[in-house]
Amino acid sequence: MTVAINTKKMTLVQAVTDGLRTMLEEDERVLLLGEDVGVNGGVFRATDGLCEAFGEERVIDTPLAESGIVGTSIGLAMNGFIPIVEIQFLGFIYPAFNQIMTHATRIRARTKGRFTVPMVIRAPYGAGVRAPEIHSDSAEALFTHMPGIKVVVPSNPYDAKGLLIASIEDPDPVLFLEPMKIYRAGKGEVPEGKYTVEIGKGNRLKEGEDVSIFAWGAMVKVAMDAAEKMEEKGVSCDVIDLRTLYPLDKDIIAETVQKTGRAVIVHEAPLSGGVGSDIVSLINDTSFLYMRAPIERVAGFDTPMPFFNLEDDYIPDSTRVQKAIEKAVSF
Repeated sequence: MTVAINTKKMTLVQAVTDGLRTMLEEDERVLLLGEDVGVNGGVFRATDGLCEAFGEERVIDTPLAESGIVGTSIGLAMNGFIPIVEIQFLGFIYPAFNQIMTHATRIRARTKGRFTVPMVIRAPYGAGVRAPEIHSDSAEALFTHMPGIKVVVPSNPYDAKGLLIASIEDPDPVLFLEPMKIYRAGKGEVPEGKYTVEIGKGNRLKEGEDVSIFAWGAMVKVAMDAAEKMEEKGVSCDVIDLRTLYPLDKDIIAETVQKTGRAVIVHEAPLSGGVGSDIVSLINDTSFLYMRAPIERVAGFDTPMPFFNLEDDYIPDSTRVQKAIEKAVSF
C-alpha cells in the first residue's frame, strides 16, 4: 500500500469525492454515470464539482433507468473505458440486477478471459437517515452469492478513498457500498493524492482475548462502542472491520476466533440469509474445535425496513451487541 505524506480531514463522503477526482485526473478512461451525478453533484453530493472540472462527456447524467445505466457501463467497460456507476440508493439497484448477475459477473468466464468488466457500482445503503424503506435496504448478501463481482464496504474516510481507488483499478466489477448513516458522521485523516487499501483484507481495530466481533460499514462504530463498554466489565474484545464482504478475509476470521474461542457478528441486514451466515460457516470450517461458545449474531429483523418511528428499534445497537457478548462469554 502506497500512502501519500500530506493528509486532510474529511468526512466519508468527501473521501469518496476525493477518490473519484483523483482517478478522473489520473486516467482519462474513467467515466462517471448516474442519475443527477453531473450538474447536481449526486443525491448526496458525492460527485459535487466533478462535472464542472471534467466536463459532461466524462461525468454523465443518465435517464432514470438503472438497468440501462449498468448495461451501458458493461459495454463501456468491455471496450476500454472504466465506468463508475452511481445508483442513488442500494434499494434502487434491483432493476439492474439482471445486468449485474447475468452479464457483468460472467463476461470474464464467458469469454475465457478475452474480456473483463472493470467497472465500479457505487451505492449508498443502510438505514439511520430517516429515508423511506426502499431507500434504506441492506441487501449486500444478494451480491456476495455470485462469483465474479467483489463487494466492498468502507467504515471510515481513509478506507473509503483507498478502497474506492483499489476498486477502480480492479480488472473485474466491484460493488462499492457506502453507509449513508456515517457519510457525514465524523471526519478522519485522509492522505492527499493516490493510495490504495487492499480489497479482500479485513482490519483489526481493537485487540482482545475474550471474544471476536465482526462488523462492516455503519455497524463498525456500534461494535466498537459495545466493545469499549464491555472493557469496563472486564471483557476484552477483538474487533474486526471486514471491509470486504466478497471475498471475505478468511485468514483474519480464522486467526481471531482461534485466539478468542468466541464470536459475535453484527450486521444491519435481515438475519436470514445475511453475510453473517457465511462467516458462521467459515468459522465452523476452519475453527470449530477452537470454539468455547456458540456463535452469536446481532442483525436486523426478517422484515422490510420499518418506517421512521421504528427504524432505531430495527438497527442493531450497542445494547444488543453487549447482550450477545455477555451471552457468549458466560456460556
